[in-house]
Order: sequence, then C-alpha cells, then structure tokens
Amino acid sequence: MNDRSMTLHGLVEKWLAPYLAAPARVVRLARNEAGSHRCVRIEISRASRDLSMLFFRHDDGSWQVYPPQRSRPCLNAW
Repeated sequence: MNDRSMTLHGLVEKWLAPYLAAPARVVRLARNEAGSHRCVRIEISRASRDLSMLFFRHDDGSWQVYPPQRSRPCLNAW
C-alpha cells in the first residue's frame, strides 16, 4: 500500500508500531486558521522512552509525516 492511500491508523502502525502494552494515543489535534489542514500528535509511552510524532492532513486527503506546502500568491503574465 502506498502512503497516499494509507490511513492515519496505518501510518501510526508503520512509524510508531504500537502494541497492546504500549498503545498509541492522540495527544493534540490542531487545524490551521482556514480549517483545511489538520495536525495530529500521537504519543506512545514505553518503558525505555516516550515516542511522539506529528501527522499532517494534506489537501488530497492523505496523511503524511511532513506538513503541506502553503499556497503562495502567484503572478501570471499573458
């Protein structure tokens, strides 16, 4: 399965590998001013260390580990 069609749950499984003794939990849910982009912070507490990661929702509906590019104003000349 490619990353474009992977769900948030699938990405958490891929990157953080949670298991029953150390389940993943959503620590923070945020969105930008326009409400179009979302950011979710997932955390796992393990005996050796705590792991956390940010996941970003992109315009195409996919979840990625990097933020979406901001749309910038452009000037077209005809």
